[in-house]
Amino acid sequence: MRDDERMTSLAVIRDMTLADVDRVSEIRVRGWQSAYRGLLPQSYLDALSVAEDAGRRRAGFSGSAGGAVNLVAERGGEVVGWAAHGAYRDGEVHICDAELYALYVDVGHLGTGVGRALLAESVRQAGALGRSRMYLWVLRDNLPARRFYERAGFHADGAEVPCEVAGALVTEVRYLGRVPG
Repeated sequence: MRDDERMTSLAVIRDMTLADVDRVSEIRVRGWQSAYRGLLPQSYLDALSVAEDAGRRRAGFSGSAGGAVNLVAERGGEVVGWAAHGAYRDGEVHICDAELYALYVDVGHLGTGVGRALLAESVRQAGALGRSRMYLWVLRDNLPARRFYERAGFHADGAEVPCEVAGALVTEVRYLGRVPG
C-alpha cells in the first residue's frame, strides 16, 4: 500500500488523481440530484451536467487546488466516494480550524460505510495537521445528511446562512466536530 492510501475494512481511501475527475463529477452530480430532490428546484437538478462539472474540476485540478485535500474511496478498483477538506473558510480568510468542504458517495453505495470511512480519514488528516475542530455546512432540510454527521459526533453549533439556489431560498446549518489530536 502506498503512503497516500489508507485501507479500511470497507474501502481504500486515497488521494484523488486527475484520472478520477470524471468519476468524482459523476458521483457529485448524481449525489446532488438524489440528496437535494425536493429541496432545490427540480429543473436546476435536472440541468446539472457531469461533463460540465468534470470540465471545471479538471481545469482547476492541481492535486490540491486552493489548499483542499481531495480523497476518493475505492471498492474493487471503482471510485465510489469523494471528500474534500482543508482549512476552515471564514469568508475569504482561512483560519486554523478544518472544514469538510464536500462528501459524496455513489448512490448505490449509500449506507455501506463508505461515507463514514471518508469522514474518518478527513478527520484523521485534519488532526495530523494539528487542527482541533472541523466544521461543515449542510442544508437545514437535508435530514439524512444531518443524521449522518450527528452519528459521527458532529453537532449544529447555531450558525445558519440563507442561500439562494436557482431561485429557491434554502438555509445552510453549520456543524462542528472535535478532531482527536
